[in-house]
Amino acid sequence: MKKNVIIVIGTLFLLMTCACGETTPENGNQEPPPSQEESLAERNLTRAMELADNAIAAHFTGSAMTMARYYNPYTDTRSDEVGSIWMYTSAIEAVNAILHALQAEKEQGNDSRYNEHFDRYSEQLSNLYDNADYYLGTFTLTSYTQTKEWTVYGVNRGASKGGARVDGIENVYDDQMWLIRELLESYKLTGEVQYLEKAEYLTEYVLDGWDCTFDADGNETGGIPWGPGYVTKHSCSNGPLVSPLVWLHELYKGKDDEVPHRYIDPEDRRTRKTQQMKKSEYYLMFAEKIYDWQKQYLLRADGVYDDMMGGCTPGNPELETIDGVTYRKGITCRDRVGPAITYNSGTMLSGAADLYRATGNGKYLADGSGLSDASFTYFARKDMNVQGYYTYDISGFRNWFNGVLMRGYVDFYPSYSKAATYIDSFQKNLDYGYDQFLYNGFLPTNLLVGWSRTNNNNNTEGMFNFAFAAEYAVLSRYELTK
Repeated sequence: MKKNVIIVIGTLFLLMTCACGETTPENGNQEPPPSQEESLAERNLTRAMELADNAIAAHFTGSAMTMARYYNPYTDTRSDEVGSIWMYTSAIEAVNAILHALQAEKEQGNDSRYNEHFDRYSEQLSNLYDNADYYLGTFTLTSYTQTKEWTVYGVNRGASKGGARVDGIENVYDDQMWLIRELLESYKLTGEVQYLEKAEYLTEYVLDGWDCTFDADGNETGGIPWGPGYVTKHSCSNGPLVSPLVWLHELYKGKDDEVPHRYIDPEDRRTRKTQQMKKSEYYLMFAEKIYDWQKQYLLRADGVYDDMMGGCTPGNPELETIDGVTYRKGITCRDRVGPAITYNSGTMLSGAADLYRATGNGKYLADGSGLSDASFTYFARKDMNVQGYYTYDISGFRNWFNGVLMRGYVDFYPSYSKAATYIDSFQKNLDYGYDQFLYNGFLPTNLLVGWSRTNNNNNTEGMFNFAFAAEYAVLSRYELTK
């Protein structure tokens, strides 16, 4: 019968139709449903570990853990192209998710796998962070309130630790945000204070990018641009920070630790001021401000989130001098730009879940419930590839983006049981891909269609391989704790 086959050529995904059956002649990896001896949660974790271990072995080389962007399990070859820091972080995400699932399994009374594997993955986590330093670099930035030297993560890997280019457009705020999230997860899992310290340092850096200037009506402009070298303000450079800020609020709740809050005097809209604030209050304040900004400017009429605010004035980053001191000039953006992408709704869904837990404010419950329904209606297409299954767009980087949406459903499930239906669509797709198409320990880019019959066209993205492992681990923890 006619079926769609994904052919991967470099970064281009071609969807072709061919007259063929299921592309699984070499598989032999199909498994029956979980037995009484192995629950769904246990099987999910088994698969997560298998996929993550295979991906780490295939994509990373040398003691410095250089990450190949692509790996082809049919030809056993990896690409020369090195993954960006964002792609590299996907491996950290998968390891964190596995550690969480191991911990949840232990808390449910089964500690055998925790005892066998937790230290191994903790060490893997440490190695990943240590070698992420190849993406670090140092530069001086003039922001809306100060000029300061920062050491942050560049988009591309440098030749030595700390030697990456990070000036201008060479670093972006969202890359730091994904790392903040994982560093805080790692701290909660291992208790390693260095993870918390680095997360807070990067949080200070990205909050330094918050546009605290004022518009003509005297309202704070708000929003964080994509990076210090950009003016457009994106969902991906705002929403991903909401949940980590809530976690930091919760970590410091009831404590006297303080942090400097830099802002512009709302009376004269010029004078830069600094005020000491309790960390718990500071982090929650920004979590709510960022959430509110994205909701105000990027929520669509159909209930999902657009990609960014464009049409900005000025069109490039500019500086201005006030009382003899140079600052970054505020940015006014007027055009909401699509498309709607799953992860932009997913981060806000997780943010709503965390803000509702932290504040008890019913608006976050209402927002999250509406966003859960609207996002599933918008992004999931039933019976498109396989009868009874929901298809999600996987063009570009959407396989990873879709995992962020799934995590949002899992995060919001305790407050909205209907999300279980949406979570189940991801479980079914992963299982279909695993049972039908697993080859040499890897899943195809398209879980519902399978591999190309031309072996050389079966390159897989490293971040997709890690995304599938992370999803299975998140689903394991969900099954254990729901």
